[in-house]
Amino acid sequence: MGLRIWETDPEAEPKPRQSFKNDIVGRFRSGYQVSGRPASLEKWRVTSGDPEVAAEVRRLFGGDAPQAWETQGEDNLEVFTTAEKVKIVLDGPRAIRQEMVLWGRNGAIRRCDGVEQTMDEDKGKPCECPASYQDRKDAAKSGKGCAPSITVFFTLADAPELGKFKFNSGSWSLVRDIVTAEKALSEIDGPAFAWLGLEVVEYEQKATGAKRKFTKPVVDIIGAAPKREDDEPPF
Repeated sequence: MGLRIWETDPEAEPKPRQSFKNDIVGRFRSGYQVSGRPASLEKWRVTSGDPEVAAEVRRLFGGDAPQAWETQGEDNLEVFTTAEKVKIVLDGPRAIRQEMVLWGRNGAIRRCDGVEQTMDEDKGKPCECPASYQDRKDAAKSGKGCAPSITVFFTLADAPELGKFKFNSGSWSLVRDIVTAEKALSEIDGPAFAWLGLEVVEYEQKATGAKRKFTKPVVDIIGAAPKREDDEPPF
């Protein structure tokens, strides 16, 4: 049972904290929609609801002028930059969130950490996804298993005063690579500089010999960053 001390002094009761969602000034995106279908990009696209943030992103990373795009979110301005990678600051391992999610039409059907389910009603129950990495990918592709959801929270190294940005990805390659980044962040145990990049990977299909390519997001840790006095946890 919680303390009831605020019942006797309601004026002193702590006010609800501003939601984390409202602390985000923009999102980095590795794709966009073309005629309702997703398409990947080789340069970063940044969205924001703040005209000043969008203008500064364009100044820092080049590209077209900010323009409106159709979205249900608050980040209704987009900038197609000319930057393949940007220097960012991560506030330690807590700047990276990972989970596996099975999405349905009305939201998440199941969430897990790869071993146990994490949604309230099923928390602690064994994950229903296959055990092997490849089987997990196949199950997710067929719509029967959870897919990765990785979110990175950061500030821009060259403009930390703009506020916090985030990048979310369902990339299976990032699932592999992020392990190295998390280990490096744990060793630094504090703010760290990193590169957030888009890397083009070219390959040849075994069956047909056809040339193919895809873009994968990468997070490369550079080293420790100085701690700012006004730093606050991202969540």
